[in-house]
Amino acid sequence: MTEHYSRRKVLALTGAVSGVALAGCSSSSGTGDGDDSNTTTTTESSDDNSGGSGSWTETSTVEMTDSLKFDPKRIQVSTGTTVTWENVGAVAHSVTAFENEIPDGAAYFASGGFDSEQAANDNYPDKGSIAKGESYEHTFETTGTYKYYCIPHEMSGMVGYVKVV
Repeated sequence: MTEHYSRRKVLALTGAVSGVALAGCSSSSGTGDGDDSNTTTTTESSDDNSGGSGSWTETSTVEMTDSLKFDPKRIQVSTGTTVTWENVGAVAHSVTAFENEIPDGAAYFASGGFDSEQAANDNYPDKGSIAKGESYEHTFETTGTYKYYCIPHEMSGMVGYVKVV
């Protein structure tokens, strides 16, 4: 019997295999360059309900990579900070907040300037796609933890968190 695979299932399987293959191949380091707006430090957290377990990196820049990940995955910023997501790879990405996983009263954010998660999903890739060398910015005014994802690579685990303190 022949099994048919949907595009979503093929992408998920490809992402899972790629993630396992690349798991030991990357590392990240935090270095400050004297510019306080992009200072990188790491703090430990066991705050499983808001961002999962792991380290929080204090930075205002997140890279989107061809490894289908946000780097760093968990960032911490102060209220009023503008975070910049930069596509450093050749694969197009998006930055799309999970509408139900942002603090109450917080402004919704998504590349493409959408007011809702549904609108962002409905219009991708015509709007909201961030190509190689492009970036997206959002200023965080409300404290709390925000969860976001890349529309075409969510099934591959391309999810990130911003903690605003």
